[in-house]
Amino acid sequence: MRAQSLLVVLGSISDDPTHLTRLYLSPSHRRAADFVGDWMRTAGLKTSMDALGTVRGSLDATSPGPNAGRRLLIGSHIDTVTNAGSYDGTAGVVIGILAVDEIRRRGIKLPFGIDVLAFGDEEGVRFPTTLLSSSAIAGTITAEMLLKSDRDGVSVRKALMDFGCDPDKIDEAAYDRDEVLGYLEVHIEQGPVLEHEKLPLGVVTSIAGQTRFKCIVLGEAGHAGTSPMGLRRDALAASAEIMGEIERFAREGREHSLVATVGQLIVSPGAVNVVPARVDFSLDVRAATDQPRLDAIAAIRTAAREIAERRHVAVMIESYHESQTTPCATHLQDGFASGIERLGLPVLRLTSGAGHDGHAVQHLTDVGMLFVRCRGGISHNPKEFAEPDDLGLAVEALVGAIEHLAGHFGGDS
Repeated sequence: MRAQSLLVVLGSISDDPTHLTRLYLSPSHRRAADFVGDWMRTAGLKTSMDALGTVRGSLDATSPGPNAGRRLLIGSHIDTVTNAGSYDGTAGVVIGILAVDEIRRRGIKLPFGIDVLAFGDEEGVRFPTTLLSSSAIAGTITAEMLLKSDRDGVSVRKALMDFGCDPDKIDEAAYDRDEVLGYLEVHIEQGPVLEHEKLPLGVVTSIAGQTRFKCIVLGEAGHAGTSPMGLRRDALAASAEIMGEIERFAREGREHSLVATVGQLIVSPGAVNVVPARVDFSLDVRAATDQPRLDAIAAIRTAAREIAERRHVAVMIESYHESQTTPCATHLQDGFASGIERLGLPVLRLTSGAGHDGHAVQHLTDVGMLFVRCRGGISHNPKEFAEPDDLGLAVEALVGAIEHLAGHFGGDS
């Protein structure tokens, strides 16, 4: 129940009083970061915030050994989508802190230190970026990324300064590869498999690769009553046809778990009696392995060019984020499996179709992930829910995984 009560508190921290929306570097993100930092200190962790707004809670090694100066990272994110649920990302931060608190309370000796990380920008909603916080710890972020702006023209750099961070210190946010042993993340499944199998927990084998695009179609505005249909350069009609092709390619790639989503659409000038001159839309393409995703993207680009030429419009499809498929390390999978088996539960291994901070952290260290059952497989929705008992089991499974890894890393690594 501790996890549930903390998630309720975090779920009440929002920039909109009618629903949960907590975007990266927003005022509600700042309040949530402060709450998480206070709770980390209560759990006995030393806290800090890096240049990208990641809250870090540290527990030092409690037994000597060759890895006493190294860190096991445990993390997830506390930003949300618009009109979100209370569990996506945040549950992993809560469970991570609870697990480390239990280790400290039980006097479990660890031959390595632990850092619990509360990231931002995992959702990539406010800015045309994603995974900035977790990319920073991996050392893959650049100063140019901070020049991206939100719809109000506020750059990431300016938002960071308003948040209380120093964007000139992004290099200091990176871990040295030699000081990190691995990265663990606990997350609701965001899908129906565990519920279908009547299991509370599952071990993730890989995180699907994904690519995100900013798409622009340019036509010409015209009077809705006097512009003949055959002579129009209708940006919205062209966009709709492109989106139809996107859906067709995704359906054809179902055997590879290929999915493609247009989630944002802006029509200009946006008047009822004017032929649309410009359409901006987003595109998100994912698959369980990389090649089917790349093949689908190539096909989408070709189809879009053909449609644009036939309809006499211009089209631009610009990639702003790409993550290769992230395999989960076998020894970290085994750690989570050990934690589940200690609870007397069977171990189910499954792929994650959703993207996670592990996509970025893989450039720093090995990644492992544990899924928690969520009701109806619903996520990115206010109906998102995980049972308190399942969250408690996730805490215990994470404790078990950490103990297993303590044995694994107790000697030379």
